[in-house]
Amino acid sequence: MAPSPDARTDVFKALADPTRRAVVERLGDGPASVTELARPFDMALPSFVQHLRSLEAAGLVASHKSGRVRTYRLVPDHLKGAEDWLARQRTLWERRLDRFDAYVSTLEEDAS
Repeated sequence: MAPSPDARTDVFKALADPTRRAVVERLGDGPASVTELARPFDMALPSFVQHLRSLEAAGLVASHKSGRVRTYRLVPDHLKGAEDWLARQRTLWERRLDRFDAYVSTLEEDAS
């Protein structure tokens, strides 16, 4: 089942932030603890955890706690919905640009 338009909006909002995009990219390599994910960023841990919460609320990541360690993993299903939407937009604009190119070619031929 495809994500709802609201779910897609949540995904795009979550991915609008460069820190969150970097976390998603990192999780593409496999699960990681909060500490490991936060290491490359120059921010307080509570601020970083807010980014993780945003990603989790959008359904892009899921977490599991074992003892004192919380580990996050990527949940690609919601990314698929955004990817599908972007692919439809690309197809639409490629068709429009192809028609525009054909129109300009016709004008150039008529001008010759």
